[in-house]
Amino acid sequence: MTEDSWGQVRDELLKSIGKNNFLTWIEPLKLAELKEGIARIEAPTSFLGEWVSRNFGDQIRQLFKKAGQPVDRLEFYTPKSRPVPLKDLTERPAKAPKAKAEPAREKEEGSLPGAPLDSRFTFDSFVVGKPNELAHAAARRVAEGGQVTFNPLFLYGGVGLGKTHLMHAIAHELRTRQPNLRVLYLSAEQFMYRFVQALRDKEIMGFKEIFRSVDVLMVDDVQFIAGKDSTQEEFFHTFNALVDQHKQIVISADRAPGEIKDLEERIRSRLQCGLVVDLHPTDYELRLGILQQKADFYKNQYQGLRLADGVLEFLAHRITTNVRVLEGALTRLFAFASLVGREITLDLAQDCLADILRASDRKVSIEEIQRKVSEHYSIRLSDMIGPKRNRTIARPRQVAMYLCKQLTSRSLPEIGRRFGGRDHTTIMHGIRKIEELMQSDAQLREDLDLLRRLLEG
Repeated sequence: MTEDSWGQVRDELLKSIGKNNFLTWIEPLKLAELKEGIARIEAPTSFLGEWVSRNFGDQIRQLFKKAGQPVDRLEFYTPKSRPVPLKDLTERPAKAPKAKAEPAREKEEGSLPGAPLDSRFTFDSFVVGKPNELAHAAARRVAEGGQVTFNPLFLYGGVGLGKTHLMHAIAHELRTRQPNLRVLYLSAEQFMYRFVQALRDKEIMGFKEIFRSVDVLMVDDVQFIAGKDSTQEEFFHTFNALVDQHKQIVISADRAPGEIKDLEERIRSRLQCGLVVDLHPTDYELRLGILQQKADFYKNQYQGLRLADGVLEFLAHRITTNVRVLEGALTRLFAFASLVGREITLDLAQDCLADILRASDRKVSIEEIQRKVSEHYSIRLSDMIGPKRNRTIARPRQVAMYLCKQLTSRSLPEIGRRFGGRDHTTIMHGIRKIEELMQSDAQLREDLDLLRRLLEG
């Protein structure tokens, strides 16, 4: 009965605080005893117990009461510390024989769960297109195992473009190809938490030994450690130690290393010494490919449900924000059509997805483009539309002209009028100049991608 109550409490906490918080703070806890209104809970560290008590204590007591076990007080205690085996912090072989598994708990007391890998995120389910083909090829190369010519591999891009998918795919592939390889995948937030825990428990040497003895270290959302000095210091030394041992490192972030504010220069420099790959915003062909793959899956799940011609093309054209929104829209569409028993037509899609389509219809104005480009290049808006022709003004002006042509439906004469009454041939020249420079100037391509994300976000 006690275990049933604790299970109900855990289930409710998972729903209310989210998967990431649950894995970090609740999963490591064990209910040891529930008697006379007192719940004794074992925590791997005193820090974790104190944090849960302070932040979730009242909620846990209410949930126990809801489960039929009135609890007046929570008591957190920590068992005697002992070293955490490396195997508990790294990925286990995918095909480990069950006969050898011990009946005891899979994780030792005191260990923290690693970030779980999503079984859906594999290379087979990753749709490759022009915006992500380099990132996919680099990830495939790392997943083959062995020495690579670039270390670290740094993947960056906006929300929903496939960074985490590729990270999980690399880990899955490595685990399949080389089951004995020690692969550690976690978020930057979890890295920081484990470091803080080691400091509190005076086990920093154990922390160093664990993180510096893996074969592949994968850290997601590294921008999270920016501005956190102690964590950055330890990450820097861990990074150096692994590179010196020729161990592979894979990092992801929402922006390029040089654009992460408050990241130490020495860390930024080391992140840039490997292969830095941008996952560009999706184009029409890639979005359509993703929708077709998802639709094939749903057709098997919803037998007999018909999908009219042109619906996927319509969605790929209209929903351009990110892949998660795109996939979510298709999921809703299939679910709704199955519930009402109707064919998925353009009319049904427009009715069912009206809110998503409205949000995707946000129009970018010429004035907004001019303002963003001026801010990015640190020039005055008056100079952007003024007569000055020196390079520091002319190049940002041409960038703004190019983005106006790409992101708005305005004609060249209309764009020219908004740029101080310039002739449409001047606008054409500026656009062509940027298109030519993009072929050879990597910095310009990065600037354009960043500005596009800022304007379309």
